[in-house]
Amino acid sequence: MIIDAKDLILGRVGTVAAKKALLGETIDIVNVEEIVITGSKNEIVARYKHKKDRGQPITGPFISTKEDRFVKRAIRGMLPYRQEKGLSAFKRIKCHIGVPEALKEKKSESLKMAHVSKMPNLKFMRVKELCRLLGRNS
Repeated sequence: MIIDAKDLILGRVGTVAAKKALLGETIDIVNVEEIVITGSKNEIVARYKHKKDRGQPITGPFISTKEDRFVKRAIRGMLPYRQEKGLSAFKRIKCHIGVPEALKEKKSESLKMAHVSKMPNLKFMRVKELCRLLGRNS
């Protein structure tokens, strides 16, 4: 299954991807830099900066500022990744920045229930912008 994540909510995409991966399906999520996180921008940035600054540099927690790794780690939290079934499901989920050449000719689908237009308020932030504010250089 190929999910085009442009203008989709991160949590809703993550739950769908986690459930399908636990059932044995391979999931490719493209355009992960365009996924949105709902809420006030100040609160979102403060929450993730607190997560990133907490702990020790050697022991973690490790919050990546690269968009594909950031989304994959958010999906990891929805899986029992310390068990064998969760670890194998986590390996079946692939996140891509943009659309890779191998997946361009294949049909991708968008999840209507996870679209940002379904939100009652219009407060959200894109993952690309959040990763830039957390310290991503490019």
